Amino acid sequence: MFPLLIELGTEELPVKALPGLAKAFFDGVLAGLEKRGIEFEGGDSRPFSTPRRLAVLLPSVALQQPKQESILLGPYLNIGLDAEGKPTKALEGFAAKAGVAWDALERTTDNKGERFVHRAVKPGARTAELLPEILAEAIAAMPIPKPMRWGDHDYAFARPVHWLVLLFGKEVVPARVFGLDSDRMSRGHRFMHDKQVWLSTPGDYVDSLRAANVMVDPAERRQRIVAEVNAAAAQAGGVARITEDNLGQVVDLVEWPSAVLCGFEREFLAVPQEALIETMEINQKFFPVLDDGGKLTEKFIGIANIESRDVAEVSKGYERVIRPRFADAKFFFDEDLKQGLVSMGEGLKTVTYQARLGSVADKVQRVAALARAIAPHAGAEPALAARAAELCKNDLQSRMVNEFPELQGIAGRHYAVAGGEGPEVALAIDEAYQPRFAGDDIALSPLGKVLAIAERADTLAGGFAAGLKPTGNKDPFALRRNALGLARTVIESGLDLDVKALLRTAAQAAVDALAAHPAAKAPPAPEASALAAEIFAFVLDRLRGYYADKGVPATQFNAVAALFDGEVAPPPGHAAERGSLYDFDRRIDAIGTFAVLPEAEALAAANKRIRNILRKADGAIPAMVDPALLREPAEEALAEAVEGAMGDTDAALHRHDYVAVLARLALLRPQVDAFFDGVMVNAEDPALRGNRLALLQRLSERLGSVAAIEHLSA
Repeated sequence: MFPLLIELGTEELPVKALPGLAKAFFDGVLAGLEKRGIEFEGGDSRPFSTPRRLAVLLPSVALQQPKQESILLGPYLNIGLDAEGKPTKALEGFAAKAGVAWDALERTTDNKGERFVHRAVKPGARTAELLPEILAEAIAAMPIPKPMRWGDHDYAFARPVHWLVLLFGKEVVPARVFGLDSDRMSRGHRFMHDKQVWLSTPGDYVDSLRAANVMVDPAERRQRIVAEVNAAAAQAGGVARITEDNLGQVVDLVEWPSAVLCGFEREFLAVPQEALIETMEINQKFFPVLDDGGKLTEKFIGIANIESRDVAEVSKGYERVIRPRFADAKFFFDEDLKQGLVSMGEGLKTVTYQARLGSVADKVQRVAALARAIAPHAGAEPALAARAAELCKNDLQSRMVNEFPELQGIAGRHYAVAGGEGPEVALAIDEAYQPRFAGDDIALSPLGKVLAIAERADTLAGGFAAGLKPTGNKDPFALRRNALGLARTVIESGLDLDVKALLRTAAQAAVDALAAHPAAKAPPAPEASALAAEIFAFVLDRLRGYYADKGVPATQFNAVAALFDGEVAPPPGHAAERGSLYDFDRRIDAIGTFAVLPEAEALAAANKRIRNILRKADGAIPAMVDPALLREPAEEALAEAVEGAMGDTDAALHRHDYVAVLARLALLRPQVDAFFDGVMVNAEDPALRGNRLALLQRLSERLGSVAAIEHLSA
């Protein structure tokens, strides 16, 4: 076993692609070794990379493959030998292919009879002989969307390749890639150690490159950046804002990170801090410094790829770069304040939202109507909800959002405050966009929740009505994200809102919008109720992944979804609840508690059996059980137990205490088991048969009152 090092030296690789390229290269080499049966010990090995190199370092790789056994199956005896037992041409050809005399072949037997076989064992190839092929395969498998060509060669890679290190133990393995011959010479830092680095063995790699001012381990660079940024922020009397995305990109921009504390003029702090932070992080990859209250200070930290002898000059350079962007942001903000948020809304009438759905102003009016209807369910004032909805898209016409699209809503909040709007309205304009991304928090204020729900309901209704349903990876109106955002806001806020009814209202408004904006050769407008049902099913489908991420088994999700998607008809008096996603969530919790009870599996199987019996029943089933027709002790006991359970669970169902309902129903298992053991449901007497079916129907309705528990049965 010997250590193995492969390093591809390149020009600066694309920062966002670097982690994926490094992992693909590492995985490709390991896959090549495994494919050839070469033993290796990965240990804590992981991809090594910097902007100028991709490397694989394995501490222990076998010197050669294990012995290679081959089995070559030949003709069956009746084909390989003639009547006199002499070899046929088929057998002679097989023996020649195997390189042995025909009478040296072995025989084996399978289900078709006895046949000739040739078994051979040869020594495994040396790993060094196979490495060039493994390297070529690993490079070919790397995900490079836009390969670059250089010179007059016909090969291509993410960036031009300038050196290749291929060391196995102490020896260089001869290989040729991209016109380069393998060597043991790596390269140091471009500015601090611009010379070749001799590598005696793979084990020297990390330390030798560090001595040449290159940290080849991304984890080491990350640790150093975090430590230096935090130290610099503390020096400035603040706390560094370090986001995972910004940190990850900075790690892949430098080989030898060095933090530089910088500052800017305090007058820029009059600009919404989100715009300044956006500029620092997205455009320049700097780290803002905040005070203890989370407010932006006039300090920021840049990461240089060099230890400068004149840090002050580096700081001036960073400050010089950021100042024009800040000046632009301040100009945009000041000009927007002069115009005012209300005036900005006039321009929305001329901005098309979607050709068949009208302008953005039309959408705003639909959202405002929905918000007014939703507000009472969230404890919000309908008039304030409508006001916030009417203003929530106005900042799309601002100079600030035109320059910084990510500030939609955030800019509107600042302009609303400056324009004298109430704090609830201003906050809701911002929170209407939450959750902005996967894992983001939902809106926190009641008014923000109302706007977030109304906005998404209208987007879903409009998208489906206009025929813009997601297909494959295409989702131009982000309907999947909007569906999950709507569901999360309702569920996590505990809003007992009839989402089906809300979607019917939104769908009707979308259908009316289509009628107001006729288009040539457009398909006929869908019917609002059918459209709402389709959208609700779409929302439920997004919840499937949401609950899976929470560890809810698919069987439990399906058991509850069956009640909401129409698979199981709701019992009398409970139809409206089947549109409440908050109620859906409570049932999910209850079925999870029930599923671990020892009675759960048996009752689930029993309800599955009952539903099959009821489905196959001929004629109408009586609505009530006739006590006079109860003949067997087991059916009498079950009827009594069912009536007792009905009385005990009515109040719990009314207050949505589904855990209590299922816990009480679990006590029915002995009577249910005894009934099926001792009672013939399909009795010859039609009256007895009908009465027993009525009893089972009454039992099944209550067993399925919380969820279709038969889905829990395998």
